[in-house]
Amino acid sequence: MIHPSPYSHLGDLLLDSLIQYKRETALVEQSRDRDPTSLTYAEVHRTVRAVTARLAEAGIGPGDRVAIIMSNQSRWLMTACAAFFRGAVMVPLDYKLDASDQAALLAHSEPRLLVTEWGFLKRFAERPDIPTWVVEAPARAELGAAQRWDDLPADAPAITVQPRERDDLATIVYSSGTGGTPKGCMLPHRAYLSQLGALLGEFTMERGDRYFSILPTNHAIDFMVGFIGPFSCGATVVHQRSLRPEYLRHTLKTQGITHMAVVPMLLDAFKRSIDEKLDALSPLKRAAFDALVATNRRLTLKQPNHALSKRLLRPIHEAFGSTLKLLFAGGAFVEPATVRFFYDLGLPVVVGYGLTEACTVLTVNRLTPFRADSVGRTVDGVQLRIVDRDPQGIGEVEVRGPTVMLGYLDDAEQTEAAFTDDGWLRTGDRGRLDASQHLHLLGRSKNMIVTAGGKNVYPEDIEQAFDGIDVEEMCVVAANYVWPSASMTDEQLIAVVRTEDEANALRALAGKNRRLPDYKRLSGVLLWQQEFPRTASMKLKRAELATTLRIHASPEAVRTLSDIG
Repeated sequence: MIHPSPYSHLGDLLLDSLIQYKRETALVEQSRDRDPTSLTYAEVHRTVRAVTARLAEAGIGPGDRVAIIMSNQSRWLMTACAAFFRGAVMVPLDYKLDASDQAALLAHSEPRLLVTEWGFLKRFAERPDIPTWVVEAPARAELGAAQRWDDLPADAPAITVQPRERDDLATIVYSSGTGGTPKGCMLPHRAYLSQLGALLGEFTMERGDRYFSILPTNHAIDFMVGFIGPFSCGATVVHQRSLRPEYLRHTLKTQGITHMAVVPMLLDAFKRSIDEKLDALSPLKRAAFDALVATNRRLTLKQPNHALSKRLLRPIHEAFGSTLKLLFAGGAFVEPATVRFFYDLGLPVVVGYGLTEACTVLTVNRLTPFRADSVGRTVDGVQLRIVDRDPQGIGEVEVRGPTVMLGYLDDAEQTEAAFTDDGWLRTGDRGRLDASQHLHLLGRSKNMIVTAGGKNVYPEDIEQAFDGIDVEEMCVVAANYVWPSASMTDEQLIAVVRTEDEANALRALAGKNRRLPDYKRLSGVLLWQQEFPRTASMKLKRAELATTLRIHASPEAVRTLSDIG
């Protein structure tokens, strides 16, 4: 393991990993229509050296921004390594966003270079001002002004890493990717180095471990535990383009996967699959299985024992490839019952709580002993406090520490709102600390939701999708913000509408809503008669409106939008 404490930036750490682990397998690409390809750390080093030289030829240097819009693959990580060696600032963007959202984030971040895939290139045809490198372009493809990523120099010089300091900017990561005002979190090198050190102290990978990268690498979790973490330990990162269940199962069984990071939605899908198989057992076999689970639970009460659990519950473990040791879960709230279910099967789930604004995780539930009822204690270096507590000790969670962002890119107003006067980051989540300092999350004080797939959705960003609807006033809010429910699941967006023509307004809303992606859709609509509170410049006072609704409206008054024709 290469410990991050002596390093001032990611570039030096990553170069040392390429040199120290040169004989280990670094990257594997699993394909559904051809044999897997693999690269050792030495082979990655050679390619990254050529990419670094080409970046230097393009004039990319310290502080310049390099955007990546690619699915999970080897070239993503190799491009990131080269960018860090040049002292550049990474701008990892979600390849699943639609073209307009990606264009807005590119305009906001102003990269010197965009690296993308052939299948995405047409999205950026209207942005010839951004030099673009394309991976996997067919041999005779017309690229326009773009260049092929693979046109690398044959004899590249040895890598000279550009010096950077711990407080220098490493990445700009967007916590919201949909319209509205983009929130580009500026994260310094110290955030990643500190986070890496804290996580390695609890969950060290080893040479020979294999991490299955299925969350988008722009996601804070995968960037850390599917790139920086494995590379610092000499482990292998396995990529696969298709996320269809049958291909996931095939890779788990054939690639010896030991670690994965998942969002709750995928964890729930795994659980449903297991439940379906268990429900098909005869009563006698089900009773025998339940007895084995109870035995495993009793014998692993203090800490996990992968070898023991695999012997007791072999069919379950074989379904996950027999080598899976650890699942990291985050991005959204995970039900404690789900976490308990997997631990009892000998498949421990490490639950973390964090924000893009604070790198990866703020708290994490250790496994010795295992607990499913909280999101754990703070990781090393992070301070946490609960403010404005009610009689039950529930209040807003605030944090500070080396992993917290420098602020939002080019947005002093939002940055000021995100921090208290004494420098604590307002998380927008409500919770309490128990006697052992474990954090329990109990709702939100911020007007936002987090989907089961780990997407942050801000109501303000959704409103523009309903432009043109003939109403007097309309505002989108998070139901849990208006009527706190002490729950972090089943979060919903609702539209508050003031209109004189209710029937037509509801039909128009329902029609536009059906055309939106699932994670952007409204769940309901609240018809409101009073004028919305506004400033002298007619800006909506969202917090004041939410307070009024909380006092004078009821959740039962919300009409379900899917029922409206």
